[in-house]
Amino acid sequence: MLNTGSEMLSFDYMGKIILDCGPMKHPHTGLYQYCQQLSEYLNQQQAAADHPPIQLYLPPRRRLQLPPRPYHIVEQWWHSVYQPFLRDCRVWHAPFQLGRIVPDRRRFPQIKVVLTIHDLNVLHEDEPPAIRQKRMNLTQSLIDRSDALVCISEFTKNDVLAHCHVGNKPVHVIYNGVDPVPAAAMDAPAYQPSRPFLLGIGYLNAKKNFRVLVPLLEANPDLELILIGRHDDPEYVAQLQQQAQTVGVHDRLRLLGTVSEADKGWYLRNCQALVHPSLAEGFGLPVLEAMQFGKPVFLSTRTALPEIGGAAAYYFPDFTADALQTAYREGMVDYARNNRADVIRQHAAQFSWQTAARQYLGVYASLV
Repeated sequence: MLNTGSEMLSFDYMGKIILDCGPMKHPHTGLYQYCQQLSEYLNQQQAAADHPPIQLYLPPRRRLQLPPRPYHIVEQWWHSVYQPFLRDCRVWHAPFQLGRIVPDRRRFPQIKVVLTIHDLNVLHEDEPPAIRQKRMNLTQSLIDRSDALVCISEFTKNDVLAHCHVGNKPVHVIYNGVDPVPAAAMDAPAYQPSRPFLLGIGYLNAKKNFRVLVPLLEANPDLELILIGRHDDPEYVAQLQQQAQTVGVHDRLRLLGTVSEADKGWYLRNCQALVHPSLAEGFGLPVLEAMQFGKPVFLSTRTALPEIGGAAAYYFPDFTADALQTAYREGMVDYARNNRADVIRQHAAQFSWQTAARQYLGVYASLV
């Protein structure tokens, strides 16, 4: 599935490349991790090839765990009218299909633009038509201003080709890497469960679909369910809590909100399994984060999840209580009986930021 060759790309110096890290103004998000990990591995490979570093265009008011570097460009209010850092830029990498492209093609015609499209999830969510159209129009406007597109899964690429106008622009697929989880902390997190627990990672909203997991707690009174991630939709969170209260499992449902990377690592190391019944994903990074530790993962069959989980994952065929419990019970039996942990780790190891960075450098080189 993946090109994991270790050869180093060789090409002449391309001129200044800038990766827009504007999404890093939102910590504890997948886009934050994407920008941080990709930029780190891009510059590792640039240094190994004795090439100048990729410049990072960073947000002005940020909570970044990044030490200052000479190749950091910090966004200023006056950049809206004066952008000296673009004078010798050859490639601008816009990292998000609902974000922005800073260079004005009329003022900087030499700059080629790479746009990464993570998903077209709005097509697969229960959104009002006006919102769906607005988001698709924004994505299309960014595609129109780009010279090359990168999708993070074949599923996303197929969505883009089916629903957007790409003309003769190249459309690449570059899988994300799996984020290295911090080493085990000396201290346990603030909440340490006393029972075995299932883990869910992601925003608490309707798209992540965590409400369907409550029946698993009913059927497995020895388990807790811990959900970590921003409470994105207060109404959905309230409904989830009420549902657990109604069936008498509220004391075994823990909604912890955002946690540190070290705490997330502790929960990944110690969970029984990851449960991820999401309705729409362009990739699904928590799947691979759990697989790094050889943990069984239970996924929906929607959008890109079967592509990323592959044969190493277990799947919920639908979201009825019986189907969820049967899939979970049979999956855990198979996991233990067939010693699946090593196979699961090997699957996750295919998804490498080193490989992703090398492939992005190849896309940049193809434009100059």
